[in-house]
Amino acid sequence: MSSPHTIRWGILATGGIAEKFAKDLMIDPSTRSVSDIKHTVTAAASSSSSSRAKHFLETCKCPPSASAYGSYEELVKDPNVDIIYVATPHSHHYQNTMLCLLAGKNVLCEKAFTVNATQAKRLVETAKEKKLFLMEAVWTRFFPLSLQIRKMIENGDLGAVHRVIADLSFGQDVEKTWGADGAKHRMVNPDLAGGAMLDLGVYPLTWCFQTLYHTVPTTLRKPPSVLAAVEKYTTGADENTSILLTFPSAPGGKPAHGVALTSFRVATDPDGFNTARPAIRIQGTKGEIQVDGPAFRPTHYRFIPAADDRDPQVVKAGRNEEVREVECEIPGQGMFWEADECGRCIRDGKLESAGMGWEESIVIMETMDEVRRQGGIKYPEKIETIEYPVSL
Repeated sequence: MSSPHTIRWGILATGGIAEKFAKDLMIDPSTRSVSDIKHTVTAAASSSSSSRAKHFLETCKCPPSASAYGSYEELVKDPNVDIIYVATPHSHHYQNTMLCLLAGKNVLCEKAFTVNATQAKRLVETAKEKKLFLMEAVWTRFFPLSLQIRKMIENGDLGAVHRVIADLSFGQDVEKTWGADGAKHRMVNPDLAGGAMLDLGVYPLTWCFQTLYHTVPTTLRKPPSVLAAVEKYTTGADENTSILLTFPSAPGGKPAHGVALTSFRVATDPDGFNTARPAIRIQGTKGEIQVDGPAFRPTHYRFIPAADDRDPQVVKAGRNEEVREVECEIPGQGMFWEADECGRCIRDGKLESAGMGWEESIVIMETMDEVRRQGGIKYPEKIETIEYPVSL
């Protein structure tokens, strides 16, 4: 049996999402039945100090030999790094990812990929030119649960899929939690591309696209039309956004609607006990898949056969006993599956992932651009530009 291929990671930024990712990398791959890939963290960088990066590495229980840097420029020069995970706010993704690519490093960049589609296209062009791997870190795509659901759709288990409704909303006292006018918190700060859509709404959009777009053969895929309703917070960031997508050709060959919902004011799961289930409904002619929330880290779904598609012998006392409940355990946060995908692509010489390809990342960014246009959501030019370098 051949040895697993080891991928050496550099972590760019040391915030909460970076910590979760790095801790997942340290989990033994055998706990998720993976034997061909393993990960190590060889470096991390904080934009403020090397001591902060060192503390980060210690907290995440990374190898003692890992290097701690006080600038991103030092990190990208490290010859012991195969790929860099960019974990800064969306506003900084373009500049940080371009820094990595121009230094010859493969990149896994957090979502939302960039602030706009023009930036996403430029990053893809650069990755192509440099022959480097680049992927948007939509971790939910690589969950076994997501893979199972996409396979069911592709196999025709749902028949023709006509509608997907997906929601990720956090019920918050927004003013109390993040502040009002002039707020500096990234969630509501336009200078950091804040707002519900880019932070939360990317997940409902992920569910619409992975079920109604990704499951369609590439030669038949067409971007959806977009209709958006947006309410803005006092800072100008969006706080309540509803998106209606019409996919011209969905699984089954018919048009389908995707409804992506996100809000700061109300919650998908109001009581915190998943009483409101489900967060995602995927509706086809042969039945429905319901996915319990949260949309970013789902662990449970059920398949409900349609009335005309079930065995009448199993319907007893007014209950459909063909309903199938599926629980998918996660040994950590679940961010290691996207890391495994990156490792295999790099090992095999691939520049992009079939599970989260460049074309699809760009189409989703174009969709969010249109939502912003319709809702009048604008960000400063310095974070919208494709110029590089720009000091942020």
